Amino acid sequence: MNEIDDRMLAGVSVPDTPLVGRAIEYARQRCEPYLFNHVVRSWLFAARIGQIQSIQHDAEVVAVATLLHDVTLNEDFAGPRRFEVEGADLARTFVREGGFDERRAQLIWDSVALNSTPSIGLYKEAEVALCTAGICLEVVGLQYSLVSSAEIAKIIGEFPRLQMKRRMTRCFCHIAEVRPETTYDNFARDFGER
Repeated sequence: MNEIDDRMLAGVSVPDTPLVGRAIEYARQRCEPYLFNHVVRSWLFAARIGQIQSIQHDAEVVAVATLLHDVTLNEDFAGPRRFEVEGADLARTFVREGGFDERRAQLIWDSVALNSTPSIGLYKEAEVALCTAGICLEVVGLQYSLVSSAEIAKIIGEFPRLQMKRRMTRCFCHIAEVRPETTYDNFARDFGER
């Protein structure tokens, strides 16, 4: 892969490419502020874990996958399948239109589709595993000790949680209410049973 430019965001070195910039804007336009901050924090944690563990990976794939992993978590979206699959299809189309080859597009699809299934995602290719790890650190604190508390505080300070737990709970309850058939085999089912 060719060298790509980097920039600093919340103290983390991240890729600075036109497609990453478009993914940031795409997520910003389609996500409520709490959700946009969540996907950015997930990206920053994924990038940082990759750096700390010296994992060889395609940083642009990790960036775009984490930035787009939850764009279908909104009330405007009403696809017939699990939100992860709908999001994976959307993200793959986005990167194909942005010039990704099929291998990189498939890594995007796998990263988004498996983002809430760490029992699989953490054992896939480096890009998928990093996307999953960043999201899991962000949501449930998995591998929390890898990133320093000062780095975590800086990331959360620049991209605050904005009552994410309460708002995501409402979002998953909404999915369970309006599309229950998409929740039977995954964690979202629990929100419908409460």
